Amino acid sequence: MRIDKTAVASDARIVEFNRLLDAPNFIRAIRDSGYVSLASAIAELIDNAIQADASVIDISVARDSSHALPTITVEDDGIGMDQHELGACLQFGGSSRFDSRRSIGRYGMGLPTASLSQARRVEVTTWQPASPTRTVSLDVDEIVSGEPALCVRETGDRGASMSGCRVTWIGCDRIEYRRLAWLDRALHRDLGQMFRRFLTTVTIVRINGKTVLPIDPLMLNTDVDGASAQLAFDPLQYEIDTGRGGTGVVTIRFSMLPVAEWHALDNATKRRIGVVGHGGVSILRAGREIARGWHLMGLKRKENYDDWWRCEIEFDPDLDEHFGITVNKQGVRPSVKLREALEPDLESIARLLNSRVRQAFEQVKFEAAVQRSCLIAAAADADLPVIRTSGRAQGALAYRFAARPLAGESMFELTLVQRLLDVTLNSDHAGFAALYRPLHDMGEAGAPLRTSLELLLLSFARSAITIGMSQSERRDLVQAWGATYGRMLQRV
Repeated sequence: MRIDKTAVASDARIVEFNRLLDAPNFIRAIRDSGYVSLASAIAELIDNAIQADASVIDISVARDSSHALPTITVEDDGIGMDQHELGACLQFGGSSRFDSRRSIGRYGMGLPTASLSQARRVEVTTWQPASPTRTVSLDVDEIVSGEPALCVRETGDRGASMSGCRVTWIGCDRIEYRRLAWLDRALHRDLGQMFRRFLTTVTIVRINGKTVLPIDPLMLNTDVDGASAQLAFDPLQYEIDTGRGGTGVVTIRFSMLPVAEWHALDNATKRRIGVVGHGGVSILRAGREIARGWHLMGLKRKENYDDWWRCEIEFDPDLDEHFGITVNKQGVRPSVKLREALEPDLESIARLLNSRVRQAFEQVKFEAAVQRSCLIAAAADADLPVIRTSGRAQGALAYRFAARPLAGESMFELTLVQRLLDVTLNSDHAGFAALYRPLHDMGEAGAPLRTSLELLLLSFARSAITIGMSQSERRDLVQAWGATYGRMLQRV
């Protein structure tokens, strides 16, 4: 085995290291460093590759036999490492980017910590133009037995790219999946969401040859039957004092999922596209997701309706202290100052979006319930005076009945487009509650009365059009009628 000067220097540093800590016990402890999943550990290696300007990152997961522990390899085509960088890459805190605030890395401990959290041995191989290929390794069992912790050697196992790096985890004894096919799917899902910003630009990540696709929890690009989520508001921005003489920016986006179009999807489809169980907040640091869950929502508790809206919070690395970033970049611990700046607004918006989702589901249930009235009105239309419309002037009208909040005192709005008469009740009008609350309380027994009420309103709307009123005259009539009805209900 050939050991160059870097190895000697590395060994010397390890001797000093052992004087401060008991190396075998430290290594045993670092294996329980708190990575919540294999994906979160591999993410540390992808972070390094991205910072090394890699454009392609290949991940392979394999085992030699059905009973062997898996081996995981992450190879990139980045700029690689020189001798000094390679000698330090498996030292805890030995990175030249320690405490960097310029990209997704921070402490330089991700490579050794993540590796030993999943595997008993890690080998790092790197190559650069006009330089030999070198490898350094770190082995848990060797350290526990008292053998040298780091060994740098020249090897001939060069990658296909001009420069790059390969990290190999051998003896992966902490993997939670018994079947590699399940692990493959989980990695695609988790890494696709963590690195979605990078996967849509210049970075390609492949797992066993298959490209990882970006997964946006806001679902803005998820198209199902021609519908997708939409931004609920323009992005919000907050400027926060870093405490070091500068400021950092927090950008927050909210999206609403299309309840009307997706509510009837079967549960399997809802799970597959990410509707069920994926609501809440995604937090990104420098474009990479570091946490997901229910964060910074104040006293608002998560409910099932909250699956139908999403929140994304992105912050500058200069605000790491406010978000409580840990060594492994998993999860957040917001500071009091950050909570005071964000939580009041975010809780208020969360309650507003929850209310909107409730209203959307009520609208869906309402429209389903009024289908009988609309069909009866359409069947009767053939016996009523013909109303001429642009385009096809003859034939029975179709009817649509809906309810949603409307401005003003109108009981409802009506429009006639082509052969469709659309009547929208004002759910904020006092008459809506006065009429529909008793019907709701009656359950199925109130169905005939409800149909009669809806036919009364549909016939009123059709008559207003039949007698030749202009659009403005119909609007004035409906407004005056709604205002009068509302005033009378105040006396009840």
